[in-house]
Formats: sequence, structure tokens, C-alpha cells
Amino acid sequence: MRMTKFTHACVRLEEAGRSLVIDPGDFSECAEALDGTHAVLITHEHFDHLNVPAVLSAAKANADLMVWATPSAAGKLAELGPRVTKVEPGDSFDAAGFSVRAFGGQHAVIHQAVGTPCVNLSYLVDEVVYHPGDSFFVPPTPVQALLVPLHAPWSKLGEVIDFVVAMRAPQAFPIHDAMLNDSGVKNSLGHLGRFAENYGTAISYLAATEAVEL
Repeated sequence: MRMTKFTHACVRLEEAGRSLVIDPGDFSECAEALDGTHAVLITHEHFDHLNVPAVLSAAKANADLMVWATPSAAGKLAELGPRVTKVEPGDSFDAAGFSVRAFGGQHAVIHQAVGTPCVNLSYLVDEVVYHPGDSFFVPPTPVQALLVPLHAPWSKLGEVIDFVVAMRAPQAFPIHDAMLNDSGVKNSLGHLGRFAENYGTAISYLAATEAVEL
């Protein structure tokens, strides 16, 4: 499986001529990520994870494109009709030939004053790649390639480290990094890498549009 990381939280998975994109948001290179893709997964409705015009444009250009999303995110794509499927925690489904399991249920809390967090899903694709969206939800199953939210308004670095340690994945790839400058990325990776190595996890940082074979 080939994985391409785009800016922030968006990744594209490709295998045997099939492709799947997770969380094409406003910070990402959406046109490139969505070009010719067959399936899109949305973890939640926030703009940095769902660029509505970009997804609608891609769906208009490709009649085979299908979307799976939380109910609220699916509502933003309602004009796609039956091409968008509402997903709940615990659901399993096939997306363009990829097996997908949905976990979690709630976005991480930013602050009590912000209000009730929206629904957030974590997706495990082909029992290999795990995208937690905006959460640190640990699924009850092994994960081979973990996507790690490196920085967010709802997190601190200690929580990122605890998440990686709890997951015990052989490989981890930082995402959700668009709000960090180069110095911030370097500093965060330095701390994260030291702890991850002690628990058998190799941290690999991918630049925007860089790809890796899993």
C-alpha cells in the first residue's frame, strides 16, 4: 500500500489501482489528493478536515467517487445524495476495495467553555493504517501504521506522547501539523521520537505530498 501525506490531516492510500482519501481539508492540497480517487473518508466536520467545495467538485468530476462520513459531515455533502454514507462508531464497510472499521465517537475537548464536542470517527483501513481524526482514541486492535496528530488546539505534547506509547504501533507518521512552523515541528518530533523509540515505535515525518510504501 502506498500512502501520500498532504498538508495537515489529509492522506491518500493507493493499492492495485484503487485509491482512498481521508480528511481533505482546507489546509490540504485537495485537488491533488482527490484527483481520480474512488473513496473519501471524513473523520468530522471541521474545515481543516473537510473542504466541502473541493469534495463536491471532485465528485462532480468523477461519478464513481463515494464518501463515508459522520452524520453531521455527511449533511454538509447532502447534495451527493446516495453517494454519501453516514457512519457510526463500530461500523465496518468496504470503500473502493479497502476494508474500513470505524471507532471512537467524540472530538477531543478543546475547553469546557467551547461546548459539547462534535462527533469524531477514527478509521482503520485494511487493518494497517489508523487515522484518529481529532482524538486520541485507542482502538481494541493492533495497528501497523499510526497517524499521529502532532499539534492541535485540543492537545498538548505530553498527550501526543501518551497516545503513541499506548498504541504501540511499529510505525507512526505525524499529521495535523499545519499550525506549527518548522521550529515547532522539529522540537515536537524530537520529544516524541525519544519516547516512541523506547516503546518500539519508529517515527517517520513526511513532508507535504511525500509518499511511503507500507
